[in-house]
Amino acid sequence: MPHTTREKTKLINRVRRIRGQIEAVERMLEDEKSCAEVLQVIAGARGAINGPMSEMIEDHILLHVAAGDLAQNDRDDGAAELVDVVRAYLK
Repeated sequence: MPHTTREKTKLINRVRRIRGQIEAVERMLEDEKSCAEVLQVIAGARGAINGPMSEMIEDHILLHVAAGDLAQNDRDDGAAELVDVVRAYLK
């Protein structure tokens, strides 16, 4: 979870934009837009999703794996969580 209000607000705004892109895909499908047009919007949505994903991965690494005050057990747990998420994301 983002650990500052500014980061939280920024991520929530990005998610809202992504939701708008997905809703646009739905409208385009309902309106029977061309495959190329729909694919462009889907590609944009996918790119938009990758942004917050990379930010969350970075935060997780910095706060739950690499933070100097963490015990080794906590680092191991944080790393294992990250591996699970990355594997699921890459499927």
